[in-house]
Amino acid sequence: MKRTIMLVSLVLCFLRVFPQEISTKSDTLRKDALNVFMNASDYFKKEIPYVNYVRDIKDAGVYILSTSQGTGSGGQKFTYFLVGQNQNAGMRDTLSFVTSPDETQDETRKKEVNTLKMGLMRYVAKTPLSKYMNISFTEPLSETVSTDKWNSWVFKTSIYGFLQAEKTYSDSYVSGNMSASRITKDWKVNISGNLNQDNQKYIIDDTTTITGTNSSKSLSALIVRSLTDHWSFGGTTRLGASAYNNEKFKFSFMPGIEYDVFPYSESTRRQLRILYTAGYTFVNYSDSTIYDKMKENLWSHNITASYEVVQKWGNIDISVGYSNYFHDWKKNNLYVQGFIDLRIAKGLSINLGGSASLIHDQLGLVKKDVPVDQILLRRQQLATQYSYFTSFGLTYTFGSIYNNVVNPRFGNSGGGGMSFSMSY
Repeated sequence: MKRTIMLVSLVLCFLRVFPQEISTKSDTLRKDALNVFMNASDYFKKEIPYVNYVRDIKDAGVYILSTSQGTGSGGQKFTYFLVGQNQNAGMRDTLSFVTSPDETQDETRKKEVNTLKMGLMRYVAKTPLSKYMNISFTEPLSETVSTDKWNSWVFKTSIYGFLQAEKTYSDSYVSGNMSASRITKDWKVNISGNLNQDNQKYIIDDTTTITGTNSSKSLSALIVRSLTDHWSFGGTTRLGASAYNNEKFKFSFMPGIEYDVFPYSESTRRQLRILYTAGYTFVNYSDSTIYDKMKENLWSHNITASYEVVQKWGNIDISVGYSNYFHDWKKNNLYVQGFIDLRIAKGLSINLGGSASLIHDQLGLVKKDVPVDQILLRRQQLATQYSYFTSFGLTYTFGSIYNNVVNPRFGNSGGGGMSFSMSY
């Protein structure tokens, strides 16, 4: 009996000490883990648990910037920029992968995790956790790549619509799109067609009903030839009609040339592009314009400067443009638009966005008075000398610098969407 009691006592002591030893070891490993500053979803944290996801960039041994761009196939190219600091100062890596347009979200996020795992390895290798890592390769390699029977052409078609209604209101909308594109290192070709129809109905009372219809259709083509890593040449042509813009038929052809101050090979990280286009436009109006025109032949030009950059302090995307008609330089348009996301202090970030235009080129305004109901429904373009839009946001986060635990109970709080923005 005494022996049994002693044996049970030893087992209980072992069970009490063993978890404590495991906990102590796990805590030591956690403190020695690499500190990473990035935007990590719950999925990332579960799949890459051997790093610390810190909230402040100053605490990180490596911070990660991420960007994404559309590909010629309709998929996305994701690029990750890993920048070492503190104990890893001077270390830099760039990794990327491409998704196809038919891949699911799960397939995409698995590629994201695998890419990040590869990128983080040489940083994790400098920590005590490196002896627990195991790297393997699972797929056989083919020595050749099969010929693309589509010759890089990608075709896409889509239709979208909605219907909403109540007793005194209804709105139906339908939109269709077809496109064909071919993107290679030297050429970019995109052909697309669009059709949109929107119908609204308001029942004010038994004798008053207001209806509004807006429709547009277009067929456009873009062809661009790469000249060097900084220069490209191409043009756009467009056929279309728009009830809102009083255009029964419109044709335009605008060739142009573009220069990027930075090499196109760095386009996922930074761009400073200057684009100049000039060309011809023919318009057949639905109704007589304020200039007593039913048809018009127009020559015009446009210059646009666009700046995009992604850095650890945030990202900037700003464009400034100017255009005018050659027959009357007073008929011009000046606009600026952009978005700025800045990290201004520990845990504090601010974002600003908006656009503004000085408008003096509304040649297609209808001469006759527009009914009040159509003005309220915005079914006809009205005269204006300016337009603007603005937005802002402020985020402040404080507390523990570590963010490793995932608890999905009663809902998943994880984030992780990334597209041309800084991950933090």
